Amino acid sequence: MGWKTGLKTWIAAGTAVLALSGCGYNDFQRLDEQVKAGWSEVLNQYQRRADLIPNIVATVKGEANFEQETLTKVIEARAKATSIQATPELINDPEAFNKFQAAQGELSGALSRLLVTVEQYPNLKANQGFQDLRVQLEGTENRITVARNRYIKTVQEYNVLTRSFPTNLTAMVFSYGVKPSFTVQNEAQISAPPAVSFDKPASK
Repeated sequence: MGWKTGLKTWIAAGTAVLALSGCGYNDFQRLDEQVKAGWSEVLNQYQRRADLIPNIVATVKGEANFEQETLTKVIEARAKATSIQATPELINDPEAFNKFQAAQGELSGALSRLLVTVEQYPNLKANQGFQDLRVQLEGTENRITVARNRYIKTVQEYNVLTRSFPTNLTAMVFSYGVKPSFTVQNEAQISAPPAVSFDKPASK
């Protein structure tokens, strides 16, 4: 009887594994790891941008009579964005995620205004150090866009799995909730970073 009991146990275990697999358990594991990896890359690129800002601010400060209000807004926006503890758990907390997204959005806006203001200062535009920093910033903005897009797509796939039948039953059993994603007022903004022209406006 002992070997029959053992066989039944193995059969039951095998059936349970197949049932979990068929209900999307393995897909949840795979996508959850992809979401975490995608989020880490987003944070890496935001941190890269934050690290560039002190050098940009220091360079701009060297320009006589530069608009202090514009500079102050960048400094304040960076401080606000970096004050939010961007832990892995943030992607499971919609309210905290939205606060983080709003802070990063404010920083993006402040930087865009700063770069536009630079147009009024020929010395800054001709400063090689500033130009090098600007190129690094533009490259970082592009990488942020790519990382955000990848994160959005992975979260979308994960959330569809969470809401669909029968995988939604697996989600309930193992407490896999819907994850927050980036949102913008104009969805077209997701596919391209803010465009800033450094060419002189055409004379009328």
